[in-house]
Amino acid sequence: MEILAEGQGEYFPPDPDGFRAWVRDHKPRTLINKMMNEHEAIEKLVSDGDYLAYDCNYFQRGPSSLIREVIRQKKKNLWICGKFTYVALALLVEGGCARKADIAFVGFGPWLSKAVADGRLQTYEYSNVVMTYRLQAGAQGLPFIGVRSFGGTDGFPKSGAKLVNDPFSGKPVVLLPALNPDVSIIHVHQADVYGNARVFGTGISHIDCALASKKVILSAEEIIETDEIRRDPARTAIPHFTVDAVVHAPFGAYPGTVQGRYASDVKHVVECFGGMMRGDLKPYLEKWVYSVDSHTEMLEKRVGWKNLQGLQRRETIREGYSI
Repeated sequence: MEILAEGQGEYFPPDPDGFRAWVRDHKPRTLINKMMNEHEAIEKLVSDGDYLAYDCNYFQRGPSSLIREVIRQKKKNLWICGKFTYVALALLVEGGCARKADIAFVGFGPWLSKAVADGRLQTYEYSNVVMTYRLQAGAQGLPFIGVRSFGGTDGFPKSGAKLVNDPFSGKPVVLLPALNPDVSIIHVHQADVYGNARVFGTGISHIDCALASKKVILSAEEIIETDEIRRDPARTAIPHFTVDAVVHAPFGAYPGTVQGRYASDVKHVVECFGGMMRGDLKPYLEKWVYSVDSHTEMLEKRVGWKNLQGLQRRETIREGYSI
């Protein structure tokens, strides 16, 4: 197959056979209680140098409590799947956790550009849909996936993609390297203790993240009985055999929103944005991460249950359905 052009960016090397063997040896199909707190889950399953993916973002059903715990534990040299990441990547960089990132959509590009210029971060360029395709390929056990987009973009030369002649049609097609993250962290509405999980409302690629990753940590708004899962199995988005840890984390997406549960905390969002606009996120991290020992302590000391109840009321659909 003739290679017409190729990006010069480094890419996380696909190894579908190695991934399949790893899953076979480390992912039992039996029902095992996987409940942990966030400290235990991050300490056990996230290692320095890992490729880390997460679904959604810091302001919309993102695994915010787990991201803060990664920063609190000072994990190092992580390679981040920056797909629709908005501000989480900036927080991970400021916390000294992220060393590389596959960039799709990120907020506050100028702030991250400075991190690149300062030598704190290496970036490789893709797009949201391209990163999703890479995860889909990883989930399907493929070494690459072909797409008919991305080849003519500014990001292509800075990626790990290749442009080739399609052997069937003879027309150009872009090949993307499959992606199998070392670990994915995903926030869900409901889960049982074994890791069967439900997600309501919009999502991005939580199923692909779970199926493509070696290790998966779920944080869940609510822990429900397995009998409830079995009563309506069609609502299960993530199956237990993909999951390695389940963390009970009410308001785990705070300051973001979880559809049907609570609205985003606009005041907190403005505080976070303000830190980035000033070019200094250290005060934000000190207040919301380092000065508290856990997600629960942060909610109690920095937010307050009265404010959280107000966020719940703002998200309640009084004349519609409830989750």
